[in-house]
Amino acid sequence: MSERNPFGGTITHLSPAEVRQGLADGTIILVDVREANEIQAERIPGATPFPLSKFDPAALPDPAGKRLVFSCRSGQRSQQAAAYAQKAGLPYEEHMKGGIIGWREAGFEVERG
Repeated sequence: MSERNPFGGTITHLSPAEVRQGLADGTIILVDVREANEIQAERIPGATPFPLSKFDPAALPDPAGKRLVFSCRSGQRSQQAAAYAQKAGLPYEEHMKGGIIGWREAGFEVERG
C-alpha cells in the first residue's frame, strides 16, 4: 500500500522478506543507495550500488519489467531516493523498510568485505 513519502511523492514499504523473495524469483532489482564505504563493509547479495550522494535519476538501472526497489542502512535514504526519482518523473516508489539493518534482523545473509 502506498502512502505519502515524508521526502515528497509516495512510498511503498516492502519488508525484507518481500524483497528477498523478489530477488530470489528475479522480479526485483534492489538499488542500494548507501555510500561506497558502507557497501564495502557489508551488502545484500545481488543489490546494485547507487550512492545517494551521487544520485542521478537518469542513470538508474533499467528494470526491464522488474520492480526497482531502493534500500539503504535503515530506510531513510531509500525514501529520499524514491522521492528524487519521482521528482524526475520516474515511477519508482518502493523501498525496503528497515534497510540492511532490517535485513540482518530478519536473519538474512549479507556479504562482507
